[in-house]
Amino acid sequence: MATSNKPISLAGPLDADVQRTAELNKFLVEAGLYESADESARREEVLGELDKIVKDWVKQLTSQRGYTDQMIEEANAVLFTFGSYRLGVHGPGADIDTLCVGPSYVNREEDFFIVLHDILAQTEEVSELQPVPDAHVPVMKFKFHGISIDLLYASVSLLVVPSDLDISQEAVLYDIDEATVRSLTGCRVADQILRLVPNIESFRTTLRCLKHWARRRGVYSNVTGFLGGVNWALLVARVCQLYPNAVPSMLVSRFFRVFTQWRWPTPVMLCAIEEEELGFPVWDPRKNPRDRTHHMPIITPAYPCMNSSYNVSTSTLRVMIEQFQFGNKICQEIEMNKASWSALFEPFNFFEAYKNYLQVDIIAEDDADLRLWKGWVESRLRQLTLKIERDTYGKLQCHPYPYEYADPSRQCAHCAFFMGLSRKEGVKIQEGQQFDIRGTVDEFRHEINMYMFWKPGMELAVSHVRRKEIPAYVFPEGYKRPRPQRHVNHQHQSDKNNTANGALTGSPDSQLKRKHDTTGIDDTEPCRSVKRASISPVHPRTLSPRSGNISDEPRSDSQQKVTSNASGGSQDSPGSGNRDQTKCSSSSHASEKSLDSVASGSKCVKMEAVCSDDVTSKHVDCISPVKDSTAPTVAVSTTLKRVAEKVVLELVGSESIGGNNAELLQIAEKDMGNVLVENLHFGGNGVPQSGLPEELEV
Repeated sequence: MATSNKPISLAGPLDADVQRTAELNKFLVEAGLYESADESARREEVLGELDKIVKDWVKQLTSQRGYTDQMIEEANAVLFTFGSYRLGVHGPGADIDTLCVGPSYVNREEDFFIVLHDILAQTEEVSELQPVPDAHVPVMKFKFHGISIDLLYASVSLLVVPSDLDISQEAVLYDIDEATVRSLTGCRVADQILRLVPNIESFRTTLRCLKHWARRRGVYSNVTGFLGGVNWALLVARVCQLYPNAVPSMLVSRFFRVFTQWRWPTPVMLCAIEEEELGFPVWDPRKNPRDRTHHMPIITPAYPCMNSSYNVSTSTLRVMIEQFQFGNKICQEIEMNKASWSALFEPFNFFEAYKNYLQVDIIAEDDADLRLWKGWVESRLRQLTLKIERDTYGKLQCHPYPYEYADPSRQCAHCAFFMGLSRKEGVKIQEGQQFDIRGTVDEFRHEINMYMFWKPGMELAVSHVRRKEIPAYVFPEGYKRPRPQRHVNHQHQSDKNNTANGALTGSPDSQLKRKHDTTGIDDTEPCRSVKRASISPVHPRTLSPRSGNISDEPRSDSQQKVTSNASGGSQDSPGSGNRDQTKCSSSSHASEKSLDSVASGSKCVKMEAVCSDDVTSKHVDCISPVKDSTAPTVAVSTTLKRVAEKVVLELVGSESIGGNNAELLQIAEKDMGNVLVENLHFGGNGVPQSGLPEELEV
């Protein structure tokens, strides 16, 4: 295959580029991105042992099914690697992506996920075994001698799998299903990338650098809507093609230069899209309407060509473009000797970047249950981002942070994820206007509670926290939060004294927010005092939690943090009768402010809610103990008469927002949140023209 576009520049490095590359390599080594020779040897040993296990497994099944002695002797399975290990960019402690290819009579559903699973479960060296049969790419996750393994399986249409099987050939795809094709894709893509880059060593160093950068800047995570390993590999490979003679320091700089100017959703492609006669769907927005809705297409180079970055949303694309701009700025300073490489890898201060956050707490009885429960919730977090984009017509932006945090004060297994929330720049919003996402969060919670492997103790809570209320356990030890400057506006202070029910406190921002909270609301009925029964339908076994009005108005410590417990209702719920609903709670929750309960139709809601149909599910609620200056810590179980879980997000601003209204996304109701691929021109080989402007600097 030939690349679709000519290189931008054939220029090689200058002496300064060679020097900067040496400095970059030194930085990467000192950052601990390379594993030791001993660890490399240990990985090889683990792969050798795993290879023996899968070969014995296939021979065992062949014997049990009555095949001849010769067939039993020839029975074989082949183990391949892909991902960072195959590309040669893995670091210390990284997992190994592996693929087992077996014969046609050994299937995935029973033979792989039951028989091989049981063999691994009985293997002393295997721990944390977690099958995920219903994933988009079915996988078995485990640790072998302490090394994390992701094992896929592909059954090809061969009675005997040769040891020298070449899975890059299209013939391997004959007479197999799409799940098997997806399982084979990782290996086929990795091999093709290494064939298409002009200099493998320069590619590896550049990719290692940019993966480290992406982790530091919080944009390395396919599951939450950013980019994963294969996405970054494809982007770096494309830049290597555009600058075939560049050294790593040049490639890093050109990477940011190219992708700050890239005209998304023009796709990134390493080669022309192939259309074989096998009939598998390939990415083609001319034929497939759904492909036109992808925001950041990064196309795999092996048949069947797919968009590897379909998880990207408008919000996560915005975050990544901002980070590309940051990287481009720093690289320009490095080239002018105004900055060092360490400046490029400064961590992103996520918990100082927004005023409002959603906190998603995930709780289970023990670590084993938490691993399963967290995997399910994390795989669905992207849906919460998409739903919020959909229900606010793109005006409210979410920044999901791909790292988890644990509260050490809790007595049970716990982790938490956070999302930054902000209004879309350039969107003019009326004074005091609110985004009502109560139904959005309720819909998300119901979907989470459909988990088919749910166990008692698996709980989920979605709550709103402001920047100053972020729990301390997310910050590194010794970290001191910056104290906001306080410049009190006397007019605002006067207004607050006239409308508030207490003394003026908090930052200028909170003062302005509180002032606006009273605008357009009946003064005799404060927003926080509204507590009415929910009108949402409730499942007979469901206890619907309280949640409420997310605003910038400070709340008292006596308000309670709501936990949505997915462990079944107190009525006829298995295992709920003897279970202590509050044992996982801690008095440290006092710092985590709750959601005020706000009923549907309350005067606090100034923007009509966009709610989807309620989905019945099983869950129960508990209110965690919270410190109160005048009352002891208490724990109260909610009943069916409690208000349904709703979240109202209020992002109020008094400042005039700049920008052009024409920039607001024009989104059809049925395709809310999607950006269409428009004006996409294809060349004679079926490859879209470059997404770069003609005036791109060399």
